[in-house]
Amino acid sequence: MQGELLSEEAIIGKLALSYGIEPQYTDNWGRIHPTRLETKKKILKAMGVIVDTPKQAQEAWHAKSNRKGSSLTEPTLVVNLSDPPKAFVFQMPADMQGAGAQALEVCLAVTNEQGVTERFCYTQKDLSGSRTRHVGGVPCRGWGIPFPKLQALGYYRFHLSLTMGEQHASQTTVVVVCPDKAYIPPVLQGDRRIAGVAISLYGVRSARNWGVGDFGDLKEIIDWVAEDLHGGIIGLNPLHATFNRRPFNISPYLPISRFYRNFIYLDICAIEDYRDSPEVQAMTEAGGTRELLSELRASDTVQYEGVAALKERTLRQIFRTFLKNHWIRPGEKTSRKRELEAYVQREGQHLENFATFCALDATIRSRNPEAWTWPQWPPEYHRPDTVAVQRFREEHPEELLFYKYVQWQLEKQLSQAQDYARSRGMCIGLYHDLALAVDQFGADFWAYQDYFMPGARVGAPPDAFSQHGQDWGFPPPKLEKFRENGYDLFVKEIRKNCAFGGALRIDHVMRFFHLYCIPEGEPPSQGAYVSQPFEDLLGILALESVRNQVVIIGEDLGTVPPYVRQKLTKANIFSYRLLYFEKDDHQNFIKPQDYPELALVTVATHDLPTLAGFWTHEDMEARKKAGMFHNPQAATEAAAERETDKAKLLGLLQDLGLLARGGTGDPKVYPEVTGEIQDAVVGFLASTPCKLFVLSQEDLFKDGNQQNLPGTTGEYPNWSLKMKYTVEQLRKDPQARGYSEMFQTWVDRSGRKNRA
Repeated sequence: MQGELLSEEAIIGKLALSYGIEPQYTDNWGRIHPTRLETKKKILKAMGVIVDTPKQAQEAWHAKSNRKGSSLTEPTLVVNLSDPPKAFVFQMPADMQGAGAQALEVCLAVTNEQGVTERFCYTQKDLSGSRTRHVGGVPCRGWGIPFPKLQALGYYRFHLSLTMGEQHASQTTVVVVCPDKAYIPPVLQGDRRIAGVAISLYGVRSARNWGVGDFGDLKEIIDWVAEDLHGGIIGLNPLHATFNRRPFNISPYLPISRFYRNFIYLDICAIEDYRDSPEVQAMTEAGGTRELLSELRASDTVQYEGVAALKERTLRQIFRTFLKNHWIRPGEKTSRKRELEAYVQREGQHLENFATFCALDATIRSRNPEAWTWPQWPPEYHRPDTVAVQRFREEHPEELLFYKYVQWQLEKQLSQAQDYARSRGMCIGLYHDLALAVDQFGADFWAYQDYFMPGARVGAPPDAFSQHGQDWGFPPPKLEKFRENGYDLFVKEIRKNCAFGGALRIDHVMRFFHLYCIPEGEPPSQGAYVSQPFEDLLGILALESVRNQVVIIGEDLGTVPPYVRQKLTKANIFSYRLLYFEKDDHQNFIKPQDYPELALVTVATHDLPTLAGFWTHEDMEARKKAGMFHNPQAATEAAAERETDKAKLLGLLQDLGLLARGGTGDPKVYPEVTGEIQDAVVGFLASTPCKLFVLSQEDLFKDGNQQNLPGTTGEYPNWSLKMKYTVEQLRKDPQARGYSEMFQTWVDRSGRKNRA
């Protein structure tokens, strides 16, 4: 830009584009919305770039350009193993120009994940060069050396050293070597397909759990799915850690951490240290505890605070048993102590940060019960790297160890559940869910604040679903920071959520392409899309998928640009297709054969009405009670549209021979979902070419209540509803068995019967 005079708006436009702020977007009505200048300024500010005045804008652009010219190479490079770059490119720093005839010496040290280093040295004659260009007003010369022939997928560190006379420069680049595509197991190759069910583990009822579904219940459900349903996959809600406080802090899609899990899912009585502690067993058998457990089990909704308080109190007693029997026991280390030590070492600083946050939260709130969020803590505890936080860690080692111990137990039990599923012949087993959001008052945001944009929130622009747009209330990631650090947090997040399962659902997979960001204090309509380095992110996702042998499903709902689904399909990432949304240009439901093969098909999500609720308008009644319709006319129009959809669906099911042709297509004849309609819908979805068919337990059991009503908090029992049948009833209750037999019949008939 040397010598070029640009207006303030032009400079901010260039700067915004360089940070990924898109100049416009097209809504789902086809209208183009240019990004306002003020929106660009506010999102740049959230990224740490101040452009309030023309002078600041000029300085920010100059600083951005100079930063490009000050580094030798990119901080991170994501490449494909089958088609790597021909050259590893770098640029000469300005102060190394003009060294005359002195020879340039280049050394590249390549270190793999095992710590093995291979060195390559070059002289100037080995280099490929490019013309000199000006970066931030500084002349820079680009060079390239032959890209090393890497034989294995994985994460490498390239340390580049340049020497010219007395001058020396060096830099390290993280190089990620990825496969072409994500993993697809042999059982899904060719025309093979499987089926299963999705459950909300928190809502599972049983005679033995503590008022919330746990990993012991999960094993019983595995038996039911494998034997009675002939299923090969069980979908779970995100198991991420939350505060377990209603109404705001129980959503599995707004966790305090996406790296660590919620202790309420622990099967307490299965913990080895529980079995080794007569004192803890006596405590849980006491009359008061038994009475509390009965109340928690009998409740129609999950009592998060009560369950969490009881489980934490018991876990602390169990932990004391572990300390006595293993941790502080004199003499040779026990195997359990060595196992926990190895886990803590593997997890490293991530676990240390999580445990520190949990310990600080408990300690500070015990002193000040009103300090519900970390911004309310004393300022010296607002970051994990302060002197005060380090002193807290040193003074409370046992408290930190408690939280590490609990996460260790969670991983052990979840691992055992997946192993059990595979031992029962399930070809996929557990299907996990990775949330899009992270609570701004949670552990991840506290520990990694520099990786987020605190002055903005993620949401969605106005569309047919929400005419005012949506504000999801959590901060967007600062991808430039991720890239500067080799995508370290992203890698950890994917790897942790791939563990102990055969499939992983990525909530709002469009996050890899662009995110809609709303500046603080603005309505959703005043936001803008910020593009993301999707090729890098998809490459890393494919690498972790292959390494962990996990199928990846991308939740690609909403206004999805065609290129997004094309890229996902090319990378073997399964699409996520819902019965309600799969329509043609005339708003008619498409036929089964028109569904894509590389996809998971189901009726709805946790945010949408179940089939039974869809049919009886239960979701609309709940929205009316919550005051979510702008006026009575809006409710009337929504109801009319629903009746039209029901008539179209009935007609299609009849045309396909799934419903008797002699019956009427008038939905008024069917005030609720009959057994015939449910059977037809299940048959419809089972007959699609989609490789995965997963039915929620609500749709299997004709439950009219959806798990979440978006836009509500206390107006609806979000994330708290329990399963219609207990675990014990699944295989004994005649009605439950009837639903299972219907599903199993379609699984077998459609060729989806599980094959190990």
